[in-house]
Amino acid sequence: MIVMSLSFALQQVPAQQLAESPVARIVVAPAAPVVTAGDTLRLAAQALDAGGRPVANASIRFFGAGARFEARVDPTGLVRAGAPGVLPVRVVATVAGARPSAPVTIHIRMVARPAAAIAVSPAVSRLLVGQRVTLRAVVSDDGGEPRADAVAWSSSAPRIARLAPDGRLVGVAPGRVTITASAGAARETMDVTVVPNTIRRLAITGGAAEARTGDVLRFGLTARDPAGREVAPPVPAWSVTPGSALVDDDGAFVAHEPGVYTLVASLGSVSAETTVRVRARDARRPTRTVGRLPLAVPAAEFWPHPDGRHAYLSTSSDRLYALDLSDPASPRITDSVVVDARIINDVQTTADGRLGVLTREGASSRRNGIVILDLADPAHPRVLSEYTETVSGGVHSIFLYQQARYGLHCYLTDDATGSLRVIDLSDPRSPREVARWQPRAELAGNYVHDLDIEDGLAYLAYWNDGLIVLDIGNGMAGGTPTAPRVVSQLQYDLDALYRDVEAEGGFGFIRGTHTAWREGRYVFIADEVFTARPIGFAWPNRTDLGKANGRLQVVDVSDIRRPRIVAYYESRDGGAHNVWVAGDTLLLGDYQGGLKILDISGELRGDLRAQGREIAHVHTGDARGVVPNAAMAWGAFYVNGLVWVNDMFSGLWAIRIEPREQQRVQPAIPE
Repeated sequence: MIVMSLSFALQQVPAQQLAESPVARIVVAPAAPVVTAGDTLRLAAQALDAGGRPVANASIRFFGAGARFEARVDPTGLVRAGAPGVLPVRVVATVAGARPSAPVTIHIRMVARPAAAIAVSPAVSRLLVGQRVTLRAVVSDDGGEPRADAVAWSSSAPRIARLAPDGRLVGVAPGRVTITASAGAARETMDVTVVPNTIRRLAITGGAAEARTGDVLRFGLTARDPAGREVAPPVPAWSVTPGSALVDDDGAFVAHEPGVYTLVASLGSVSAETTVRVRARDARRPTRTVGRLPLAVPAAEFWPHPDGRHAYLSTSSDRLYALDLSDPASPRITDSVVVDARIINDVQTTADGRLGVLTREGASSRRNGIVILDLADPAHPRVLSEYTETVSGGVHSIFLYQQARYGLHCYLTDDATGSLRVIDLSDPRSPREVARWQPRAELAGNYVHDLDIEDGLAYLAYWNDGLIVLDIGNGMAGGTPTAPRVVSQLQYDLDALYRDVEAEGGFGFIRGTHTAWREGRYVFIADEVFTARPIGFAWPNRTDLGKANGRLQVVDVSDIRRPRIVAYYESRDGGAHNVWVAGDTLLLGDYQGGLKILDISGELRGDLRAQGREIAHVHTGDARGVVPNAAMAWGAFYVNGLVWVNDMFSGLWAIRIEPREQQRVQPAIPE
């Protein structure tokens, strides 16, 4: 509001009548500001003339210039830090009758709260004399936010078990010892019993002698004493050569490149080894463009109607299009719904196809919220009602979910507060809010971006707070739609993961857990990442977005209360936006990279791109696009045997994945 008022005031005076600013420089204190996430910081500034004298009647204002999801700064210079990162702040001085001063940019470093917990792995309770195990530690603050602290390791009895600074633990002599990991005031201990090494023979079991890149083989270990009796071995030290493969503490092996690999398991001076011959995955398949629907405005979300014939395409404008897909070579618009909005970001139908909901952002009335649609005639949706009362600040994403016990609800993301809202749609003509949930009390740093719901569990992509799983009717944590309960949370260090993006595009870049999709034992989360300044091309009517980056990360939720990242895919030419999973295939909107189609069959571990799991890549740029020849794929959907890609710049695409070429010769396995 202050920015708009300042702009309006300046418009009243012709630019040629304004004098040059008497302000030569602005001095800001503190000079190297640091603030802890969750705290506030007051900035002060002084306007000086060319002679270093204070400028009388200078008015100074502060404006955020990035990291808008991590912190807030008001025009007076009060900073509210919500999450770790770097907040760029622009400082401008104005004097009546003169042009504004040249802006000064300062960078506020927001750090995690002090270390409060340390998680040590692997869990070692028994160690053989001579055995080596490398311990790892993850440090976090009292809110679970990861920290990059150096961990100090110590042993209560180095003559029984000694520790190297990097966490390597070695059994020296029989006895009991306490291992301690510490970082600041946080400490974690582990009691270990060191026993004589009576193992004389080891043998690696399980797995396989041959595999493809990306195949996960699980190896085990048998151990025998001098008499040949089998004994239970402790955790062995696994290793693999060459280095283009991984083997975890549990004996899970995966190769990223073809080759012959040697696995070694060792317990002190006793070891065993085996070899695996790995061939290329050969997942590539050709694709063919079946049809196109160009648009004159930027496209946004696509959603298929359950009847398989109709669909809906939202836009970064004031209208939603109803589509007929019965002829995929020529998809056509059958109708549109026009609402007061600058962006209709999301649209979804109920499972029975009777109702739809669209979101609104940027309404001229400043009453955004959601619009409920009657889909009795899927080709011609009509507005049934709207809900704006508690979400007038804007809604970015929704998920419609019906449970026999609780009825139909719309779960939505509230732009103004960053909270999850639950709207009861049992009477779609009279929607009402029944719950609000957020992980933190303060608004700064609090932002839920998207969600997926499966079997009464909501998987929230909560930006700075990672993946949060809520019970909304499953029963495992006693949650309901009106009283969601936390099941688990997974946080990771976004700044560390995307440090290259900061180096490329400057401080204050956008990064966060953007979307989530539950499928089988995994939740696929996509991180939305943009450089802080444009690189390569300019967005239409946008100055706050640069080049897209970001990973698709695979979270194993076999133990739903202890989710863990096990694999990832990171594009070389784009980012990661929305995903859709169909069987063992994942469709990814790769932003400027276009459409990526990935093979996610079997167990997933490691770097999926390096393993050759990319089935196809379609660049969705078009000469008729809003930005000609540039791709900006939002997402993709699998409907009636076709992949439908919604591209912001070029509209809608219908893509067919063609059968594999039968004559193709399988690559030989290197000797």
